[in-house]
Amino acid sequence: QLVESGGGLVQPGGSLRLSCTASGFRMEPYTIGWFRQAPGKEREGVSSIANPHSRATYADSVKGRFTISRDDAKSTVYLAMDSLKPEDTGVYYCAVDLNLYWDPGLNQYEYDVWGQGTQVTVSS
Repeated sequence: QLVESGGGLVQPGGSLRLSCTASGFRMEPYTIGWFRQAPGKEREGVSSIANPHSRATYADSVKGRFTISRDDAKSTVYLAMDSLKPEDTGVYYCAVDLNLYWDPGLNQYEYDVWGQGTQVTVSS
């Protein structure tokens, strides 16, 4: 099971940190991805992080503004979001690919288990 937290309402230019916590399985061998879905739009990949070595992938739209990290001892992946824009608004989901040490990047169709999502709203 995956549970997201940390969403909320923030002004443009502000920051949020999302958390994705896993339960029922050991997170270390698996890639965790963050995805988002804006109203009326399809879900898109935001960032992912794979082991070994916490290799990160970012969508072009968030490079330089978002930072993904993981703490496997806490079974948690974080998404630090800075310089937020109104177009970052959406429901943010985390997901896990259950293939050992496989990096699917931002291909959402390769992810097996999804969280319930957390709302991020960027508005003045």
